[in-house]
Amino acid sequence: MEAETQAEPDTAMPLPKPVAGFAHRHIGPDAAEARQMLETVGADSMEAFIGAVVPSAIRQKNALNLPAALSETDALARLRTMSERNQLHRSYIGMGFSGCIVPPVIQRNLLENPGWYTQYTPYQSEISQGRLEALLNFQTMVCDLSGLEIANASLLDEATACAEAMAMCHAIKGKGGRNVFWAAANCHPQNLEVLRTRAQPLGIEVRIGNPSDPELDEKVFGVLLQYPATDGAVTEPGAVIDAAHEAGAMVVMATDLLALTLLKPPGELGADIAVGNAQRFGVPLGYGGPHAAFLATRDIYKRQLPGRIVGVSKDARGRPALRLSIQTREQHIRRDKATSNICTAQALLASMAGMYACYHGPEGLRGIAGRIHGLARLLATGLERLGHRVRHDAFFDTLAVEHSMQSARDMLRIAEAYRINLRALDERGVNVALDETTTEADVAELLQVFNEGREVPFTLEDLAPADALTATLRRTSEFLTHEVFHKHRSETEMMRYLKRLENRDLSLAQSMIPLGSCTMKLNAAAEMIPVSWPEFNGLHPFAPLKQTRGYQQLFADLEQWLAEITGFAGVSLQPNAGSQGEYAGLLVIRAWHESRDESGRDVCLIPMSAHGTNPASAVLAGMRVVPVQCNDGGDIDLDDLRAKTDEHAGSLAAMMITYPSTHGVFEEGIGEICEIVHTAGGQVYLDGANLNAMVGLSRPGELGADVCHINLHKTFCIPHGGGGPGMGPI
Repeated sequence: MEAETQAEPDTAMPLPKPVAGFAHRHIGPDAAEARQMLETVGADSMEAFIGAVVPSAIRQKNALNLPAALSETDALARLRTMSERNQLHRSYIGMGFSGCIVPPVIQRNLLENPGWYTQYTPYQSEISQGRLEALLNFQTMVCDLSGLEIANASLLDEATACAEAMAMCHAIKGKGGRNVFWAAANCHPQNLEVLRTRAQPLGIEVRIGNPSDPELDEKVFGVLLQYPATDGAVTEPGAVIDAAHEAGAMVVMATDLLALTLLKPPGELGADIAVGNAQRFGVPLGYGGPHAAFLATRDIYKRQLPGRIVGVSKDARGRPALRLSIQTREQHIRRDKATSNICTAQALLASMAGMYACYHGPEGLRGIAGRIHGLARLLATGLERLGHRVRHDAFFDTLAVEHSMQSARDMLRIAEAYRINLRALDERGVNVALDETTTEADVAELLQVFNEGREVPFTLEDLAPADALTATLRRTSEFLTHEVFHKHRSETEMMRYLKRLENRDLSLAQSMIPLGSCTMKLNAAAEMIPVSWPEFNGLHPFAPLKQTRGYQQLFADLEQWLAEITGFAGVSLQPNAGSQGEYAGLLVIRAWHESRDESGRDVCLIPMSAHGTNPASAVLAGMRVVPVQCNDGGDIDLDDLRAKTDEHAGSLAAMMITYPSTHGVFEEGIGEICEIVHTAGGQVYLDGANLNAMVGLSRPGELGADVCHINLHKTFCIPHGGGGPGMGPI
């Protein structure tokens, strides 16, 4: 008997469905919990709830045109493919950015620890004592190394810190027609560029001049010096500082904290303000950030100091307690009278830099700086022995070199064959900046590069380097004397210290933090993992573009997706905080008016309910703030708005509106508000700090807004980090 043949199935077997993916894990509540919440607010379904909260007039008509969602595994694989398009060359470019060694105990227990990176801004001191102590360590480190009396809890980057120092000097000394800020030509070029941009709306003239012969007249209110200079030169600045003070001007020194372990600090030299970047204290390059900048000054200027300041108080039982100090300076209280629009810091990165100092202590930092300086001296001696010219006798870690035969462009080409990046200074000169990661083998290889690939006819042991710092430039004062910089030298002690501080804080590792839109999201581990990949965090910001193709693809994708989400035509990813997004957006509006020969438009209407940064940003952008009243429900008073636009129709530049509003409401009159402003010739700036309440439901560009910024640290995965980093693209 023949066996029966099995019949073919009528339909193909369906493909297995994927298990619950990222969205379910990211959002958290399951269907039962969602139903319970809907019942609590009296809604039958999520769609009914959204319909009741979001006015139908502002709902977007079509679904977002975005790529299909990826699983966490697939997203990581795609990011890995992107990262492989970045080329990790050894960068000796300098310009304020240095390779460094991130102590593994700090990387694992701070940078990669959700107990640190999911914390909210420390507005509630009683649940923030751990990170406040970490930030106090950072402030103490900056004060000690700079030789000044008070420092803030970090700023966004060195260039911004220079601009904040300029504004601070202007507030103190810019009376009686003083409107000139003089800057040395040998400052980092990015510092000078940001100074020019920030000065123009404030009516400040930035003069660039020879640091050895500054032109200081009665109009100069401040001076900026780079110490060491961008080309590596270390010069005695005492004469320039004295001349500036005699002319009635303040002195700002942009400096390198590691260099200050060997060099006489700005405070001892007579400077009034010191600024810089703490990146080389154990924070990866990250293609330019985020990094913790700093600003230190004398105690008499503390009321003009921008940013947050951590101070020491006593609690009800008389025990020491930490809190944010003298907040009456800040924009959330003073609004358009604030010293700055800065409302955030780089808290996570400042904590890392402070812990780096705690881990190494003063002896360790001197040892690191001394080793780098010693290798730079070896390199300088070897280059001169090969017949090349080292331009400066005094330097810390960076040499300005002229090859005996080759141009700067040729030297960059020769170095590239060795996967080495140098910096061209001019037609003949190149910079070579060493750092904590540089080895003796690297120095030998650099000598071979400058010998055009030929064997070097001597060894490093044959060289006898000359002293590169005179006694008048050397630091003799002590620093980091507090016990916190002497107690945590072993990995075990540092790990326990970080854990003790973490346990004194509240983060998403303990509970939800119901303090605002900033915290109502998850910093998914899969989103954080690529931050530690060297292909992303090891690139120098001024590396050649062809070495950063992975980053360029990432930027292009993000710009396209944000444009689709917001409904705008273009996106800039440059602003590195919401406050900077506001400022950049207002400058765009200002430039638009100037392009139409309407530069006289300088009035910015701002509702009384707006974020405190809004009026502060408008003032920095050179605008006059006119407040608009709100009704009892918190919405904009349309009658008052019409009256203000009529009154200032010929000078109206913009209106800033937070949407949804700061009290969490979608104003139904947003379209009418935009129409009123546009009719009067103004532009509408939409503060997108609360965009996470709109994604997929409404697009700012379709509401009538002209410019918008997005707080990616409030909307997507960027960690709040206890008060930074942030990102505010426009």
